[in-house]
Amino acid sequence: MNCKICKKNAEFFLKTTIMKKYDVSYFLCKNCGFIQTEEPYWLKEAYNDPINTSDTGIFTRNILCSKITSNIIYFLFNKKDVFLDYAGGYGIFTRIMRDIGFDFYWNDPYCQNIFAKGFEDKLENKKYALATCFEAFEHFEKPLEQIESIFKKTENILFSTELLPRKISSEKIQSWRYLGREHGQHICFYSKKSLQYLSEIFGYKLYSNGYYFHLLTKRDLNPFIFKFLCLSPNYYFFRILSALRVKSKTRPDSLLISKK
Repeated sequence: MNCKICKKNAEFFLKTTIMKKYDVSYFLCKNCGFIQTEEPYWLKEAYNDPINTSDTGIFTRNILCSKITSNIIYFLFNKKDVFLDYAGGYGIFTRIMRDIGFDFYWNDPYCQNIFAKGFEDKLENKKYALATCFEAFEHFEKPLEQIESIFKKTENILFSTELLPRKISSEKIQSWRYLGREHGQHICFYSKKSLQYLSEIFGYKLYSNGYYFHLLTKRDLNPFIFKFLCLSPNYYFFRILSALRVKSKTRPDSLLISKK
C-alpha cells in the first residue's frame, strides 16, 4: 500500500477491532511516519451520526480552540479580516468566534449548521485570511485532495490533530485514545515529519506546538511565538485580548438575522 502523503511504501503495522465489529489493518510509512488504515469500507456506518456520540469534549474543545485562535489572529493576522471554519460541524466554533468579535463563517458539507445559521461560507472570488480546521485532518480519506480544497479558500490553515507518539509500537498504540476505535472515524494519523512533507508538497511553511495545534502558511513566523500563543489561554493573553478592541457580534448578528 502506498502512503497517502509521501507515496512511499506503507507496511502493515497493526490489526485491531473498531466499532466492536470490524477487524481493520493499519499501515505505517517508514519514510514519513504517517499511519493509515486499509480502505475504510465502514465509513458510511461510522458517519450515521456526523459527530460521534463519544465526543463528550466537543464544547470544551471548541472553547479552548476559540481562545487559541483569538490569540493567533490578534497577534499574527488582521483582526478585521474575514475568516472561515472549515469542517465546522454544528457551527459551535463559528458562533463562539463571532461572539468574541471576529468575522467568521462556517463550511461543512457533511454536517448540519445548527449554531451559525446565516453565516455560511460566502466568499467566491477572494480568499479568507485564515481557515481553521479542527479535528478533521484525521478524518480525511484523501488527505492531499481535501487539504488542497482548503487552500483554494485561503493561504493560511490553522488546524488541530494529535500527533503520533514519538515512540510507537503496535502494542502501545492499541491504548492510544486518538485511534478512535469506538467510532471508526479516525482513519489517518500524522507524525511531525508527515506534516512537514505536507507543507513541502503545497509549498508552505509548517509551524506546530509539537502536539496538537499546527499552522500551514507562507508567512515567516517565529516558531517560539506560535508555540507560546498556543499555550497562552492557560494564562493571561485571552483575558487581555477580550478587553481590547474586539467588539462582539452577538447583538449585531441577531439584528441581521431578524431582518432576513
